[in-house]
Amino acid sequence: MEGLPAQVEVPSYFLCPISMEIMRDPVTLSSGITYDRESIERWVFTDGHGECPMTKQKLGAADREPTPNHTLRRLIQGWCAVHAVERFPTPRAPIDAARVETIVDAARRGQDLLVASLRELADIVAESDCNRRCVESTPGAVAFLVSVVKKHAADDTPKPLESQEDQMFGSVVGPPRASSPEDVALSILYSLRLSEGSWKRVLERGDNFLDTMASALRRPSYLSRTHGIQLLKAAVSEMPPAQLTSASAELVEGVVSVVTDKLSGKAVKIALQVLCRLCLWGRNRVKAVEAGAVGALVELLLDECYGGSKRASELAIVVMDHLCGCAEGRLELVAHPAGLAVMARAVTRVSAAGTESAVRALHAVARHSATPAVLQEMLAVGVVVRLLFLVQTGAAGDRPRERAREMLKMHARVWRGSPCFTPQLDASYPS
Repeated sequence: MEGLPAQVEVPSYFLCPISMEIMRDPVTLSSGITYDRESIERWVFTDGHGECPMTKQKLGAADREPTPNHTLRRLIQGWCAVHAVERFPTPRAPIDAARVETIVDAARRGQDLLVASLRELADIVAESDCNRRCVESTPGAVAFLVSVVKKHAADDTPKPLESQEDQMFGSVVGPPRASSPEDVALSILYSLRLSEGSWKRVLERGDNFLDTMASALRRPSYLSRTHGIQLLKAAVSEMPPAQLTSASAELVEGVVSVVTDKLSGKAVKIALQVLCRLCLWGRNRVKAVEAGAVGALVELLLDECYGGSKRASELAIVVMDHLCGCAEGRLELVAHPAGLAVMARAVTRVSAAGTESAVRALHAVARHSATPAVLQEMLAVGVVVRLLFLVQTGAAGDRPRERAREMLKMHARVWRGSPCFTPQLDASYPS
C-alpha cells in the first residue's frame, strides 16, 4: 500500500471493504457496515446498486445516505500518527439544504451577488457527490439555475466564438475570461447530473426549456456550448413527442452548429444523437435541412472516412437517413458534390447499422429523386457497384439486400450498360 513504511500491518477494520485501502472518510450504512465515503457513494449513486455490497441488504431511499463514523476516523488518524504514516486531512462536513437555500437567496438579491453566489455553489457541487445530491434536492435550486440561463439569454449581442484553448487557458495577451452568470449556471446544471425526477420537474415548468438550451448553444463560450448540448441530450430523452415536435428552428440550428463547428469529438456525437431524436417528430427534419445539416454531415463523413470516429460516422449516416425522409433533405444530398459519394462509401465501410441506414437513404433517393443526372452520378461514384455487392453477398442482412435488389430492378434500364452488370446479372434484372 502506497505511503506505508515497510513491515507495517494495517488493521483490517481500517480498510474499506470495496477499495481495500485505508479509509479517508469512513461512513456507515444502515446495514452496520463501514466503507470509505468515496467508494460507497460510487457504488450506490454512480453505479446504481441498491444494496449493501457486503450484506446484500436492500437500501431504501432514506438508507442510502451514509452516516459519518467519527470514532473510526479518529482511530485511523491516531494510528497514522503513531506509525509515521501521512495523516489524511479531516473531511469537510457535507453541505445542508439550509446553506444551499441561503446561497440561492443571496444570488436572487442582485447582479452584484449573483456571480459570487453561483461560483460558491459551483465549488460546493464540485466538492463531493453528497453535496451534488444536496443541491439537486434543495427545493428551488435547480429551477433557479435554469432561470439564470433563461434570463441572461436575453443578451443576444453577436460575439466571436471562443476556441477551446481560450476557454481553458485564457488569452495569450491577458488573463482567462471571466464567465458570465449563464456560463456558470450551465456548468452547475451539467455537474449536477440531474436525475429522472429532477428532469421531470424542470420540463413540467411553464418555461420552455428547449428555448433556454437554444440560447445556450448560441453562447460564445466553448464550455457553455458543450454543457448545453450535453444537457439537451438528457432533456430530449425525457421529453414526450408533443414537446419535441414544437422544437424551434433556432434550437435545431444550434444543434447543427455543434456538428458544423466540430466543437469536440464528444460534443459532435452528442449533437448527432440529439438530431436522431429530434428528426423523428414534426417538421424537425426540414428545420435541420434548412440549418445546413446535410452539408455538415457530408463534411463530417468525409473527415471520418480517413481515420475518424466510427461511432460518429454511424450516427451521421443515421441522421442522413432521417433527413432523406423528406424531399428537402434528398434534394440537398444530391446537390452536394460529394453527397452520393459518401453515402456510397458508407454502404460497405462503417457498420451493419450504418449499411442499413445508408441503403435506406439511397433507396429514398432512387425512388423519389431519381433524375437521369442523379442516376448517372450513382453509377459513377460507386453506388451501383456496392448495391450489386450487397445483393450477391447478403453481407448486411436481408433488409438492405432486398432494398438494394429493388433499386437495381427499378433502374436496370439506365444502369445496364455498366461493366459491373455481367450477362448473368442482365438476366436477373430484365428491362
